Amino acid sequence: MTSAATVRRDRVYLTGFMGSGKSTVGPILANTIGYGFVDVDRTIEEAEGVTIGELFRLRGEEFFRLREREVIERFSHRRKLVVALGGGALVDPANFETITTTGIVIYLRLPAEALLKRLQHREDRPLLTDAEGSRLPDGELRERMEALYRAREPLYAKADVIVDADERRVGVTVDRVVRSLAPFLR
Repeated sequence: MTSAATVRRDRVYLTGFMGSGKSTVGPILANTIGYGFVDVDRTIEEAEGVTIGELFRLRGEEFFRLREREVIERFSHRRKLVVALGGGALVDPANFETITTTGIVIYLRLPAEALLKRLQHREDRPLLTDAEGSRLPDGELRERMEALYRAREPLYAKADVIVDADERRVGVTVDRVVRSLAPFLR
């Protein structure tokens, strides 16, 4: 008989705000613990044949969230897998339920100021661009990012493990995640 704890340790979900390092830490973590790796956003891009930004512009956020829910549900049944979630995945109650009941959730936490520095020149984050996909002016960017961060942080904080991501060294973050994850994988 398979226990709930056994099922949960078969999957590790990385969550956190956009720019927190989920897609960078994920494959290194997966390799370190001997799991496979998938990135929900990259999976959607490959299936749709467009970037997430283009998908938002062409089909809208609602369509993207539907596809995101489908992809998360599909991966929630695969064994020995590290899943990098999109920054807004936990906002959907169905995703939150699937993620928290089928895997160990790790929140890669960075201060809002560090995230803003990482994101301020990026144009590939559709929630931080205007309708045409152009970067928002600095003041608007800060306001939008801070509003999203305030709304999402309480959901991230419900993770099984919270790891303060190192702002400069990925290896340090991966090491912190591996050490924090060890008790869950026994």
